[in-house]
Amino acid sequence: MTETVAAAKPAGGGRIRGTVAVLRRRLPFTSSVTLAMLVLAVATGALWNAAEDRAAFPFVAYGLPSLEAGRWWTMLTGPFFAVIPWYYLPMVGSFALFAGFAEWQLGTRRAMAVTIGGQFAAVLVATQFLALSRNSGWLWAERVAGSLDVGFSGGALAAVAVASATLRPPWALRLRAGLCVYAGVAIVYVGTLADLVHFFALLLALPLGKRLVGARRAGDSAGPNLREWRVLVVAGLLLLTVAEIVMFLVPGDGPFGSTEGVSLSAPELGVLVLLVVPMLNGLRKGGRVAWRWAVGLSAFVTLQGLAVATLIGLADVFGGDYDTSGLPLFFVDNLLWTVELAVLIAARHAFRVPSRRRLRRHAQGPGPALARTLLGRHGGSTLSWMTTWPRNTYFVREDGRSYLAYRRHAGVAVALGDPIAPDGTAAATVTEFATMCENSGLVPCVFSATEATVAATRELGWQHVQVAEDNVLDLDGLEFRGKAWQDVRSALNKAAKQEIEFRLVRLADQPEPILAQVRALSEEWMSGKAMPEMGFTLGGLDEAMDPATRVGLAVDAEGTVHGVTSWLPVHTGAGTIGGWTLDIMRRSPHGFRPVMEFLIASACLAFRDEGARFVSLSGAPLARSTGSAARPVDRVLESLGRVMEPYYGFRSLHAFKAKFQPRHVPLYLAFRDEADLPRIGLALSRAYLPDVRLRQLAKLVSSSRAR
Repeated sequence: MTETVAAAKPAGGGRIRGTVAVLRRRLPFTSSVTLAMLVLAVATGALWNAAEDRAAFPFVAYGLPSLEAGRWWTMLTGPFFAVIPWYYLPMVGSFALFAGFAEWQLGTRRAMAVTIGGQFAAVLVATQFLALSRNSGWLWAERVAGSLDVGFSGGALAAVAVASATLRPPWALRLRAGLCVYAGVAIVYVGTLADLVHFFALLLALPLGKRLVGARRAGDSAGPNLREWRVLVVAGLLLLTVAEIVMFLVPGDGPFGSTEGVSLSAPELGVLVLLVVPMLNGLRKGGRVAWRWAVGLSAFVTLQGLAVATLIGLADVFGGDYDTSGLPLFFVDNLLWTVELAVLIAARHAFRVPSRRRLRRHAQGPGPALARTLLGRHGGSTLSWMTTWPRNTYFVREDGRSYLAYRRHAGVAVALGDPIAPDGTAAATVTEFATMCENSGLVPCVFSATEATVAATRELGWQHVQVAEDNVLDLDGLEFRGKAWQDVRSALNKAAKQEIEFRLVRLADQPEPILAQVRALSEEWMSGKAMPEMGFTLGGLDEAMDPATRVGLAVDAEGTVHGVTSWLPVHTGAGTIGGWTLDIMRRSPHGFRPVMEFLIASACLAFRDEGARFVSLSGAPLARSTGSAARPVDRVLESLGRVMEPYYGFRSLHAFKAKFQPRHVPLYLAFRDEADLPRIGLALSRAYLPDVRLRQLAKLVSSSRAR
């Protein structure tokens, strides 16, 4: 045991050294500056003794006094130090994160230019601003003009602001909104020299982002879309709420005066937070009720400011005496609420999602009958018959000629498979489905989609990840000859010797003794599972009883059923069934051992003789034959597949189907962006296990591991 652990340590250390080597190779500028900060902190003792208390601090720190004294080199030395020791953690960490991100996105040369240039420009503009305003009677400017500062945060913020232009919507707007919330709160309500440098760094860098990055990215639009309007509104309300919290917790004396007398009391702040938190969640989803509450709150604060201004005007007229010390900050705060009110009104079209009660009232739509009619008319993929199963909800285009079936869980609309639509209209169906979701406060995604649907979602700027692999077997010329088919031929031959008959039937038409045996087989199969039976893309006996479904039975001379398979029709348009998809597989653990090989091979031959072109052995979730997990989301799915294997055997099932030499058709999850994935994962777990809560699932998993 000791030898094993000892041998494992160098491997772990090797991985760490390898990661460091990759970072140094990919991020040489960020790595070098970060290392220089830490080395100088140790060499000068600034890591344990505050630099601002040193006599040499004025000769290292930048600011208006240093520049006026001719200490130009402080522009070069200041970025490598922190004011006090504990500041090194946020300073070095934020620089490594922001500058590293910029270098990764922009390349080393461009990131160096933006970071160093942004630092110099922000400090110079801030000091010149203070030089021009310190003699104007502005007490804040006079006070800050005499201060000094150190740190590379201005350059780091400029770098990440420029690099944000490389991100896909809405990530670019999310990042910029977060930066603006931070800088806005800091400069208005705190107002140190560092905050002024940060403000000018973002003010200079944000407009230059797209110009420095280059061409417009896919998904950019001329103006904000629905999601981006919602982000803007949420960012504004978040800024104002954080500002109130900052004024209460960290009283300051910023550019517009002291926060004392302006900040809310503890009960008032508590009421504001209790109102805003659910409001933010509703605004994020585009809720109409949340928008009305936000408009009401913003209008209340705006009217409050107007009332105070009116009273001050009347006091001036009648010669009243009043305290004006906190008025500038009060009016600035009210002005920001007025801006939020204006943005809310401008973005009113993005907040049309009705309440949950109204959504439930209007949730009734077309049922499986229309789905079967359109599926027979237009055809679909190998999974499309599953869209006719119960528990599905249907989005139908206004012309009534196409649909997407979906299930709603955890605020997500999980569409199943490709749209059922006339040729050339699938992309429009997906686009309208996404719009419906946006207007209903739902997160849209398409699960088990083929390449054609992925191409349509790519036009919307969506992402995709492979989640399964369909196994399709072409029937034309199928003979089961050659060494590769040895196992299949052996199963067919053994079944003939043991007088086991293959029957291709409709289960609902079978006599009760056969039905009883099929139910018993299914119950016995389920009793051996540690986890509950899954649904969504995996049917059961209820679905097999559908007269449109064909069922394969392995029955011996005594009438004993050894195994069952069910086959779903694959419509190829104009009322034609071009193939069949394998759904349930049940076998007796005490019966004919290669019964599944026998059942599948016999069904393939029977369908071939009927004129079918192909069969699908269906795809196993979280399993595929080739490909490496390159992206983080792929690696997560790879790990999840390993965890689920002992309980559902998806990968073992995928390996079993390889005996039939199928061609592989990848199936994908198409989604808007990575921020949706946690919620989509929760929705998929509920779609597959609708009657199992997360707490129950966790207990089942833990108990299964203990066995």
